[in-house]
Amino acid sequence: MFLILIFLVVLVAAIVGFVFRHEIKDSIKKNYEVAVEKYNGTKDERSNAVDTIQNMLHCCGVSNFTDWKTTDYFKQNGIPMSCCKSLDNCTAGDRKDLDKAKGKVYENGCFNLVTQTMDSKMSIVAGISFGTACFQLIGIFLACCLSRAITNNQYEMV
Repeated sequence: MFLILIFLVVLVAAIVGFVFRHEIKDSIKKNYEVAVEKYNGTKDERSNAVDTIQNMLHCCGVSNFTDWKTTDYFKQNGIPMSCCKSLDNCTAGDRKDLDKAKGKVYENGCFNLVTQTMDSKMSIVAGISFGTACFQLIGIFLACCLSRAITNNQYEMV
């Protein structure tokens, strides 16, 4: 019974994730917009996450690098260093001027790259989930067989 309950919970979670995938993307976009807006350049979790995403995916901002112009961080420091294509060729003066920064920072936004990365990995997640579900079903079947064998053998022993 417990195995069936676990299987059903996993199945419901998978269905909910699939059905609400667009809402999940909207939530990611809103949270990333907030993270960019409240970016402060220190090593707090929000700023660190923005820097990590921009470094790993070679992107800048939510839609593009011009998203930074409305932030408080840009008014003081310009575009963050994590947007720079090359750290040697990306000075503070370049990062404070959007026209100069255009060729020196990543121009693509991070949101589209994050969702593309998620979509490309979904087949792997689905395959692993399907494999896990198969093992759970086999476990449920074998548990039922064992339970039946124990019940049948109990009456023969008397």
